[in-house]
Amino acid sequence: MNMSLLQLIPSAGALLLQFALMRAMVTRNLKSRFPLFFNFVALETCSMFVILFVGPHLSAKTYFYTYWTFNALVMLLTFGVLFEVFINILKPFSGLIDLGKLLFGWAAAFLLIASVLTAAATTGHQSAKICAAILLLERSVGLMQCGLLMLLLLFENRLNLSWRSQSMSIALALGISAAVDLISSLLRESVPFVAGRVDTANAYIYCGMWAFMLVMFSIPQPERKTVQDSPTRLIFQRWNDTLLATPFAMQSSLASASMDSFLPNVERTVERVMARKMTH
Repeated sequence: MNMSLLQLIPSAGALLLQFALMRAMVTRNLKSRFPLFFNFVALETCSMFVILFVGPHLSAKTYFYTYWTFNALVMLLTFGVLFEVFINILKPFSGLIDLGKLLFGWAAAFLLIASVLTAAATTGHQSAKICAAILLLERSVGLMQCGLLMLLLLFENRLNLSWRSQSMSIALALGISAAVDLISSLLRESVPFVAGRVDTANAYIYCGMWAFMLVMFSIPQPERKTVQDSPTRLIFQRWNDTLLATPFAMQSSLASASMDSFLPNVERTVERVMARKMTH
């Protein structure tokens, strides 16, 4: 619960930057394009405010449950933000997006089951079980953040993406932040006497992450590029066409088509009934 002045200054700065970022998103009408990311920023802001100003006045038990509840919610929203970035990057290709939804759904189910099993297998008090489950979730989502960043770094040219776009800036900030957190955790466990310095450096990097995203969401964006504009678009188009030819995709399209044809028929039937009543 105690926080040194060197950690308090960047933490308070991050809180102000989060408020400014939400204001910039509302002003520039970006909230509707990135709803999960906006909710993620709002939750981070609420969490930081509670830790800085409310936490010191709470009991140790209340602070424990408050801190870990916010931590779990942030991790769940971070997972959603990764999916949102993925959707924005592959927006023109519905088949690839459907595959991404399936993969993210399985990943979410796997993380949930793994967290529950970890909590059940952990010996000790309930607090130890909660910490073990949320730490597993946090590190797993952190690895996914790093994985998405590495994927974008390796396939930047193929995807024809600009690092000045909002989607890419989110992926870059979250990926670097996750890498720093994972390295910090390793240093705390292997070299305990540098834990204070690691936490201080982490606080300044965290503040820098929000400053970077505020700048990227405030400056004019370049002409939006998508995978569809890529010189290697044919590769993605071929993958997309293959996925759309699968039985699952065909059943989904038939269901939507039948619904589209069903609704106009219902409307026409209602109109005929109303017309007969008016004539009688």
